[in-house]
Amino acid sequence: MKAVDLIQQIPSVPTFKKYGRVSRVVGLMIESQGPESSIGDVCKIHINSSKNGHSVILAEVVGFKEEIVVLMPYTNIREISTGCLVEGTNSPLEIKVGPDLIGKVLDSMGNPIDGTMLPKGLITVGTEQDPPNPLTRPPIDERIEVGVKAIDGMLTIGKGQRVGIFAGSGVGKSTLLGMIARNTNADLNVIALIGERGREVREFIERDLGKEGLARTIVVAATSDQPALMRIKGAFTATAIAEYFRDKGLNVMLMMDSVTRVAMAQREIGLAVGEPPATRGYTPSVFSILPKLLERTGTNENGTITAFYTVLVDGDDMNEPIADTVRGILDGHIVLDRSLANKGQYPAINVLKSISRLMNHISDEKHKKAAERLRDLYFTYNKSEDLINIGAYKRGTSREIDEAIQYEPLITAFLKQGYLDKVTLASTVDELVKLAGGGS
Repeated sequence: MKAVDLIQQIPSVPTFKKYGRVSRVVGLMIESQGPESSIGDVCKIHINSSKNGHSVILAEVVGFKEEIVVLMPYTNIREISTGCLVEGTNSPLEIKVGPDLIGKVLDSMGNPIDGTMLPKGLITVGTEQDPPNPLTRPPIDERIEVGVKAIDGMLTIGKGQRVGIFAGSGVGKSTLLGMIARNTNADLNVIALIGERGREVREFIERDLGKEGLARTIVVAATSDQPALMRIKGAFTATAIAEYFRDKGLNVMLMMDSVTRVAMAQREIGLAVGEPPATRGYTPSVFSILPKLLERTGTNENGTITAFYTVLVDGDDMNEPIADTVRGILDGHIVLDRSLANKGQYPAINVLKSISRLMNHISDEKHKKAAERLRDLYFTYNKSEDLINIGAYKRGTSREIDEAIQYEPLITAFLKQGYLDKVTLASTVDELVKLAGGGS
């Protein structure tokens, strides 16, 4: 920075710092008398310990009670006590972003988890941004290759589309994300692992993502043992990183596992600051934060963010509050079916319960007709499967059912895909059209 620029900034530099003091700690919350601050500002809590000397804990302003400032820490608090100095920064959380982050695993604050230093030459961005103006968003009119036959063929995704992956626990959400990250033709992957078990982070990076996937990926991880605020910030940090590269003109693939744990973290914060539990124990702020987060992805005048958000449905209930809310915001949903997983079908995508709301706008006529034909045949078989299995159906009774019985093993074979198999979008569509007889 030039000397002239520095001189011009002198009048805006504060001549004093604002401090407060911790007055009470209740559960997850820290209350302090001052400093003057706004919601979302980061504060530094100074701790002087006879054991560890001086240390600083970062916390965020999440509310006020009359003249009391309510803070939530980014890290676990151990030695904090009444009287600790609270220093206001008068700014929200900011992170460093740049191309040199590609291939790194970061925490919610944007720092490398392995303890190495951040590369030089990065720029500073805020983690909370407004979504693009709806009138400046270009329409989605181009397909993006995912590399999964069931999605590319039957649930085609467009560049800038936002899709939810809905499933119960242990049905293959993380494995499917790793498969997409390795096979997609997007310029860059940004993966947010929110609320994952500690062992799963390394397993996902080494087993599901692999060296090939990590070489074009930035991973943001906030494990389940971290405070609720860190889990929420992990989602916002990953989104801010994706936005930076979108503004550079890239087609970014953002994957978040899972948005349900973001909602659960916000519920923790909401209950701690005194919000009333509303729908199934979720506080009102949960349903306001979700659209603010999910609407930030998509297209803008520079580039695109194609987003996959996994949603953990409790008891495979697709109508539970978070699943229902997210499904209403996104541009499509992919349902992983436990019964298909139990049969050994991978990926366990139930194409009859899944939908891409943009497929009809971005696929050619031959592709659409072929997908519709296979979907109709698959639906006819599933509707009559019980009768077929118990021998109650006699061949020749219905031409549609006879045809569905003939096609069912072929459709199932098409939907199956090996974990390490890489299939292009063009070859998937060719196979689909050939299987459907040219879509006729």
